[in-house]
Amino acid sequence: MTEGRKSQTRKKWPQPQPAQGTQCAMYKLDLPIDLKEVAAIERRRNKEQQRQSRIFNAKYRTIGVDVATLERQVEERKTLERTEKARDEAFDADRQQYDKIALMLEQRELEVARDLTRAVQNFSEQHQQPEDRREFDLYDPDALKKDRPARVSDDDPRCGPASLQMFAGEDLSEKERKKLQTELSKKWLTEQKDERKRSEAQHKFADHLYDKKRVELDERTQHLSRMEEDCRKAVIMATNNFNQALAMEASERRRLEKQKEEDNNFAEIYNHLTGDILTENPEAAVSSFGAHRVVPDRWKGMSPEQLKAILETQEMQCQEKQRLKEEEKQRNTEWDRQRLLAGRAAMTLEQQEEEFSREIRKRLDQHNQQLSREQKAHLEYLDKVVYTNNPTAHFHSQFNTTSR
Repeated sequence: MTEGRKSQTRKKWPQPQPAQGTQCAMYKLDLPIDLKEVAAIERRRNKEQQRQSRIFNAKYRTIGVDVATLERQVEERKTLERTEKARDEAFDADRQQYDKIALMLEQRELEVARDLTRAVQNFSEQHQQPEDRREFDLYDPDALKKDRPARVSDDDPRCGPASLQMFAGEDLSEKERKKLQTELSKKWLTEQKDERKRSEAQHKFADHLYDKKRVELDERTQHLSRMEEDCRKAVIMATNNFNQALAMEASERRRLEKQKEEDNNFAEIYNHLTGDILTENPEAAVSSFGAHRVVPDRWKGMSPEQLKAILETQEMQCQEKQRLKEEEKQRNTEWDRQRLLAGRAAMTLEQQEEEFSREIRKRLDQHNQQLSREQKAHLEYLDKVVYTNNPTAHFHSQFNTTSR
């Protein structure tokens, strides 16, 4: 049926007929081969083969990319990065070299400028001083100091008739001037005499005070010496008295300590003789933490009443222990009976569960048999009615013959 369907869908192409007679002259079989067309055909054929190899290859078809091309691109990218890195390193080295050269040139330029400035300054200091200028006298700050006064004395030759500084024969205040000079001289002499007298009186008074002060200091020194000697004697006497008192006090203290030690020894001996240890007082063994506790190093044993109480307590404990054993025995017997009843009930439930499981398994088997019969009938229906036209190997061979 499939072969018939294929034959119906396949087109009927006309078969070429052999050339006859005059028809052979219509075809030019001796034409030259077109190399471009042959190359184009070969190129398309190669591309089709490459496309088929990519499409029919499960690995390339699943990945969806050209791994070799990607690896080549990655390698080219790495090569490009290495080239750029090497070029950047070369540029960096050149830049560092140029920076060093520029820095050296800048330093040299600074040194040349510094030397030129120093030379200009030295030349100015040596050959271009302000006083060497032609117009220095116009702005000299010491011009007034250097200039001569208008009148040096009465005999100054510059004071001529036209100078209006001195007129010949003029001295109108000569008498007053001489009188004033004489009075001033007398006044100076009187002041000098008074000053000398006052100075001599002060020297005499100072010498008198110095003599009195020296005598007073001598008397005071002698008095202090006598007081120091008396004080030294008093200190020595007080020291001797104090040492004697200390010696007497020390001897008395030793006597009292010895007497006290002897009294303590006698008291200790008496306490030992009349104490709780030698007399074996049972109350001495009672601890301060309670009457039920004793001091081990003072305890001399239990009294008859205590021993009797202990025996009575032990007897009561034995009776109590016997009673607890009887109760535990009865309890274990009751647990055994309960465990036996629980085992019987569990066995009964297990038998009921097994019977219920067998019933369920039997029903499942019947249901599975019914499903098997139905599935077998369905498969026979598919094989005999539905799937009657199975494809042959020729039907599968027509796939994957081209990439289009």
